[in-house]
Amino acid sequence: MNLPQHTLGASELIINKSGAIYHLNLKPKQIADTVLLVGDPARVAQVSKHFDKIVYKTQHREFITHTGTIGKRNISVISTGIGTDNIDIVMNELDALVNIDFKIRSEKQQTTSLRVIRLGTCGALQPDVPVDSHIVSSYAIGLDNLMHYYKLPNNADEQFILHEFGLHTRLQNTHITPYIAEASIQLRKHFGSNFLHGITITTPGFYGPQARALRIPISQPNLIDALATFNSRNMHILNFEMETSALYGLGKVMNHHCLSVSTVINNRATKTFSTNMQAAVDNMIINVLQAIA
Repeated sequence: MNLPQHTLGASELIINKSGAIYHLNLKPKQIADTVLLVGDPARVAQVSKHFDKIVYKTQHREFITHTGTIGKRNISVISTGIGTDNIDIVMNELDALVNIDFKIRSEKQQTTSLRVIRLGTCGALQPDVPVDSHIVSSYAIGLDNLMHYYKLPNNADEQFILHEFGLHTRLQNTHITPYIAEASIQLRKHFGSNFLHGITITTPGFYGPQARALRIPISQPNLIDALATFNSRNMHILNFEMETSALYGLGKVMNHHCLSVSTVINNRATKTFSTNMQAAVDNMIINVLQAIA
């Protein structure tokens, strides 16, 4: 693909003196084409302990990276911290590492598509989704505003689901403007009976945005009921969390293959919480590595 040359200024593409991109502190050759994203920095080592070999490690702020191998596959695991704002940083910098020539500060003529898989935790919204089970997000609907800053095209299925979602939840009558993006079909087909599949909601916070009212009133007290009763294309909303809509939206416009897998650590319908979250997350990690390696 021939693209016009456009030089990115030092304030737009921030490269450290060492030649590494600013937040992730990574150079282009230090990242694999399969990238696992985890929220918790401590979870990086929980993943990389399963690598056959670790060839590179770095850390800057909450962003920790381990790059290594499993068999013949090169693989990186990176911690993002919490929220779609951090996903914005991580996805843009990962894309820059593979698709921008740092020497001339311009987009490469031949672009690369990464495989990016998020390993997260979530809260379930359906009473029949067990705590400690694992959910693959077929679609993500964002209640945050990140993708409103980008041009995100939607296919017919996405448009249909989003329209029905707006009618069902009546969020179009509020200041919340949902958006939607689909998972990579190429990646999703590798995740079968060990995983539940459905729609995921991404929120911009953990308390009020997920209808948790501790001491102050919230504006959407009926949100959980509206989400739990939604059904479109024979899919229910199974869970909510705080990152997947940004991952799918940015992956779509950047042409990367993205998937989000989450361990259910609490169920809002049954008001239960995992009694062994560490073991459940370990099980998810092993299952995902087997699926991709």
